[in-house]
Amino acid sequence: MKAKHIIILGDGMADWSVPSLGNKTLLQAAHTPYMDLLARQGRNGRLMTVAPGFHPGSEVANMSVLGYDLPTVYEGRGALEAASIGIDLQPGDMAMRCNIICIEGDHIKNHSAGHITTAEADVLVQYLQEQLGNERIHFYTGVQYRHLLVIKGGNKHIACTPPHDVPLKPFRPLLVKPEIEEESAAAGNASGAAEGSAAGNDAGASVVGNSAGNDAGEMMTAQETADLINDLILRSQELLSQHPINLKRMAEGKDPANSIWPWSPGYRPQMKPFSARYPQVERGAVISAVDLINGIGYYAGLRRIPVEGATGLYDTNYENKVAAVLEALRQDDFVYLHIEASDEAGHEGNVPLKIKTIENLDSRAVGPIYEEVKHWDVPVSIAVLPDHPTPCELRTHTAEPVPFLIWYPGIEPDEVQTFDEVAACNGSYGLLKEDQFIEEFMK
Repeated sequence: MKAKHIIILGDGMADWSVPSLGNKTLLQAAHTPYMDLLARQGRNGRLMTVAPGFHPGSEVANMSVLGYDLPTVYEGRGALEAASIGIDLQPGDMAMRCNIICIEGDHIKNHSAGHITTAEADVLVQYLQEQLGNERIHFYTGVQYRHLLVIKGGNKHIACTPPHDVPLKPFRPLLVKPEIEEESAAAGNASGAAEGSAAGNDAGASVVGNSAGNDAGEMMTAQETADLINDLILRSQELLSQHPINLKRMAEGKDPANSIWPWSPGYRPQMKPFSARYPQVERGAVISAVDLINGIGYYAGLRRIPVEGATGLYDTNYENKVAAVLEALRQDDFVYLHIEASDEAGHEGNVPLKIKTIENLDSRAVGPIYEEVKHWDVPVSIAVLPDHPTPCELRTHTAEPVPFLIWYPGIEPDEVQTFDEVAACNGSYGLLKEDQFIEEFMK
C-alpha cells in the first residue's frame, strides 16, 4: 500500500539557549507533548538546510528541505514569489522581493512596517507603480509587507541586504552595491537573462543619466542596476512619508510604511517537479500564508491550497490549515504544511511570543493531524522540522543545523525522547545534508 507523506515545517522554530529560560532553547522550554511523542515513537536527526556559500534565507532552506540542489536551481526569493502571485517572468526579467519597511531617522526600525496589512500595503504599492513604474520597472502587491519588484534587463549580480537581518541599523551603508566587476557581471549575466525584450526606459531622477542608453530590453550593468534600485528606495521615502495611509497609521500610533527595500534578485528558476524525482507523488500540495513557499510549490509542481484566515503570524488560523491538510491528504500523496509564526516572533526578539507559537504548532497543528491520520488504513509518514534557526537574541536567521523527526506506523524508534535541538544530536539519522533528509523521508 502506497504511503502518504506530510512535512510540517515551523519556520524559524529553532533557537539558541536563553539564560532566562535556565539556558534551555525555546523548543526545550515550550510544552510540546505531540512533537515529543512523535520524536519518542519515531526517529530523529539534524539537517543542514543551508548549502555552503548561501545566505540562510527561507527560500534557500525550504528548497533544501525538499531536496533541490541549490547551486543548480537557486535564483533568489523574488522569482519564487513572482510565481505565487501569478507573475509570469519573461527572459530578461529580474525579480526581487520588495519589502515595505519602516525607517526611523536614518535607521531601519523594522522589516515589516509594523506588520502592515495587505489592504493598506496594496494602496501604497499601486501608488508607487503610478509614480515610479514604467515599462522597465513594475511593482506588484504581495501579502502584508512582502511585495515584488520586477526590473526588465536588471542585472542580478548585486549585493543586497535582507532587511530582517539589520533591524535598528543605519540604512544608507546598506544600500545596493555591484557584486562583482561590471565587465564580469555583464558577461555572466548573458547566460541568464540576455534574451529580455520590451520597450524604452524612463526611470526618471538621477539614474536616467546612467542608463539612458539602455532600452528596457537591454541588459544593464551591475552598477546601473544598483544605482536604479537605490534611486527607487530614496524616491519611495519621499513619496510615502506623507501618504494618507501613513499619516493615518502614525495618528494611530503605528509604524509608518515609509520606504521600500528590494532584495534577493534573480531570474526565472529551472526546477524539476517534485514528482519527477519521486514518481510515487502523483499529486501534491503546499499550504502556506507566504508567497515565497507557494512559489517554491509552484515550481515544484505542487498545487497551492489557499486557507481563509492564514496570516503568516501568531494569529494564523491553525484549524483551517489543519482542515485543508487533512482534505488534501485524502486525495494527494504529499503535503507541505508551512507555518510562519515562529520566524516572525524570532525577528521581533520576542521570547514569550515565540514559545507560544511553538506550542500552538504542537497543539493546534501537529497534534490534530497526528490524532486523525494515525487511524487511517493508508499509512501516513509525518516529518516535523524548522527550516532554519531564527534566534530571538540575534533577531535574524542562522545557518546552524536544525532538528527533525520522522514518524510513520511501524517505524523502529531511536533513543531520543524529546523534540529539540539538543536531543536531536543523539538521533539515529545523525547529521544530514543536501537531499539526504528528503530521501530518507520519501522511503
